[in-house]
Amino acid sequence: MKKLRVSVTDVARNFAGCVNRARYQNLSFVLLKNGAPVAELTPSTEKVCRGSDLAASIAKARLSDQEAKTWRRELQAARAAMGGPKDKWQ
Repeated sequence: MKKLRVSVTDVARNFAGCVNRARYQNLSFVLLKNGAPVAELTPSTEKVCRGSDLAASIAKARLSDQEAKTWRRELQAARAAMGGPKDKWQ
């Protein structure tokens, strides 16, 4: 991955552009304050699992009737344990 050295001032002036370049061009930025590195802006490597990904995986699964019943029971228990957010604005 390519790392570009840029001043904090330049990043502040072009923050959205730097974030986009990090995400779409897989660039990292080393932020410099008075010529010394102080921070780094790097693209995230975290994988995201969406509901549609989970649904596709479940559709491919070959579970016995007993396994499917157990899975459903455990899913219902997990949902009940999670509950909803305490504040609807969160």
